[in-house]
Amino acid sequence: MKKQILLAEDDAMLASLLNYRLEKGGYEVVLKNDGKEVKDWLNQSLPDIIVSDIMMPYFSGIELVDYIRNDLKSTIPIILISSASNEENVLSAFEMGANDFISKPVSPSELLVRVSREISRVN
Repeated sequence: MKKQILLAEDDAMLASLLNYRLEKGGYEVVLKNDGKEVKDWLNQSLPDIIVSDIMMPYFSGIELVDYIRNDLKSTIPIILISSASNEENVLSAFEMGANDFISKPVSPSELLVRVSREISRVN
Protein backbone atom coordinates (compact mmCIF):
# COMPACT_ATOMS: atom_id res chain seq x y z
CA MET A 1 0.00 0.00 0.00
CA LYS A 2 1.46 3.35 -1.05
CA LYS A 3 1.88 6.07 1.55
CA GLN A 4 -0.18 9.13 0.79
CA ILE A 5 1.35 12.61 0.78
CA LEU A 6 -0.67 15.79 0.81
CA LEU A 7 1.38 18.31 -1.16
CA ALA A 8 0.23 21.90 -0.65
CA GLU A 9 2.09 24.26 -2.96
CA ASP A 10 0.76 27.26 -4.90
CA ASP A 11 3.71 27.50 -7.31
CA ALA A 12 2.55 25.32 -10.22
CA MET A 13 6.06 24.62 -11.57
CA LEU A 14 7.45 23.56 -8.21
CA ALA A 15 4.29 21.59 -7.39
CA SER A 16 4.52 19.57 -10.60
CA LEU A 17 8.26 18.94 -10.11
CA LEU A 18 7.78 17.74 -6.52
CA ASN A 19 4.66 15.77 -7.45
CA TYR A 20 6.58 13.94 -10.19
CA ARG A 21 9.56 13.17 -7.93
CA LEU A 22 7.40 11.98 -5.01
CA GLU A 23 5.34 9.72 -7.28
CA LYS A 24 8.55 8.29 -8.77
CA GLY A 25 9.65 7.72 -5.17
CA GLY A 26 6.63 5.46 -4.69
CA TYR A 27 4.18 7.79 -2.98
CA GLU A 28 0.59 8.60 -3.81
CA VAL A 29 0.40 12.39 -4.04
CA VAL A 30 -2.66 14.54 -3.43
CA LEU A 31 -1.89 17.99 -4.78
CA LYS A 32 -3.66 21.12 -3.49
CA ASN A 33 -2.68 24.64 -4.42
CA ASP A 34 -4.22 26.81 -1.75
CA GLY A 35 -4.94 26.65 1.95
CA LYS A 36 -8.71 26.51 1.54
CA GLU A 37 -8.51 23.39 -0.67
CA VAL A 38 -6.13 21.82 1.83
CA LYS A 39 -8.44 22.47 4.78
CA ASP A 40 -11.52 21.19 2.92
CA TRP A 41 -9.68 18.02 1.92
CA LEU A 42 -8.35 17.41 5.45
CA ASN A 43 -11.89 17.48 6.78
CA GLN A 44 -12.61 14.43 4.61
CA SER A 45 -9.43 12.46 4.94
CA LEU A 46 -5.94 12.47 6.50
CA PRO A 47 -2.79 11.58 4.55
CA ASP A 48 0.29 9.82 5.97
CA ILE A 49 2.33 13.03 5.75
CA ILE A 50 1.86 16.65 4.70
CA VAL A 51 4.35 18.74 2.74
CA SER A 52 3.20 22.35 2.67
CA ASP A 53 4.46 25.72 1.55
CA ILE A 54 4.34 28.31 4.35
CA MET A 55 3.14 31.13 2.08
CA MET A 56 -0.18 30.03 0.59
CA PRO A 57 -3.37 31.84 -0.38
CA TYR A 58 -6.26 31.77 2.18
CA PHE A 59 -4.52 29.70 4.84
CA SER A 60 -0.78 29.73 5.56
CA GLY A 61 1.37 26.71 6.32
CA ILE A 62 1.69 27.94 9.90
CA GLU A 63 -2.09 28.16 10.28
CA LEU A 64 -2.27 24.71 8.74
CA VAL A 65 0.06 23.24 11.37
CA ASP A 66 -2.02 24.89 14.10
CA TYR A 67 -5.24 23.54 12.56
CA ILE A 68 -3.92 19.97 12.26
CA ARG A 69 -2.42 19.84 15.75
CA ASN A 70 -5.17 21.70 17.64
CA ASP A 71 -8.42 21.34 15.70
CA LEU A 72 -7.90 17.92 14.16
CA LYS A 73 -5.77 16.70 17.11
CA SER A 74 -3.55 14.84 14.65
CA THR A 75 0.14 14.00 14.97
CA ILE A 76 0.75 13.27 11.27
CA PRO A 77 4.18 14.51 10.19
CA ILE A 78 4.27 17.96 8.60
CA ILE A 79 7.19 19.23 6.54
CA LEU A 80 7.07 22.92 5.64
CA ILE A 81 8.80 24.55 2.69
CA SER A 82 9.31 28.24 2.20
CA SER A 83 11.40 30.84 0.47
CA ALA A 84 10.72 33.18 3.37
CA SER A 85 13.32 31.43 5.44
CA ASN A 86 13.17 34.12 8.06
CA GLU A 87 13.81 32.62 11.45
CA GLU A 88 10.54 33.83 12.90
CA ASN A 89 8.40 31.76 10.52
CA VAL A 90 10.49 28.68 11.04
CA LEU A 91 10.45 29.01 14.83
CA SER A 92 6.71 29.57 15.03
CA ALA A 93 6.17 26.58 12.71
CA PHE A 94 8.23 24.36 15.03
CA GLU A 95 6.48 25.76 18.10
CA MET A 96 3.12 24.90 16.54
CA GLY A 97 4.28 21.34 15.94
CA ALA A 98 5.85 21.15 12.47
CA ASN A 99 8.26 18.22 12.14
CA ASP A 100 10.68 19.60 9.59
CA PHE A 101 11.45 22.61 7.41
CA ILE A 102 13.12 22.93 4.01
CA SER A 103 13.96 26.27 2.44
CA LYS A 104 13.46 26.98 -1.24
CA PRO A 105 14.83 26.20 -3.73
CA VAL A 106 13.77 22.70 -2.69
CA SER A 107 15.88 19.77 -3.79
CA PRO A 108 13.39 17.00 -4.73
CA SER A 109 15.92 14.37 -3.65
CA GLU A 110 16.35 16.00 -0.25
CA LEU A 111 12.58 16.21 0.13
CA LEU A 112 12.27 12.48 -0.60
CA VAL A 113 14.85 11.66 2.08
CA ARG A 114 13.09 13.85 4.64
CA VAL A 115 9.63 12.48 3.80
CA SER A 116 10.90 8.93 4.12
CA ARG A 117 12.56 9.76 7.46
CA GLU A 118 9.39 11.31 8.92
CA ILE A 119 7.19 8.44 7.73
CA SER A 120 9.53 5.82 9.18
CA ARG A 121 9.43 7.57 12.56
CA VAL A 122 5.65 7.18 12.69
CA ASN A 123 5.60 3.47 11.87
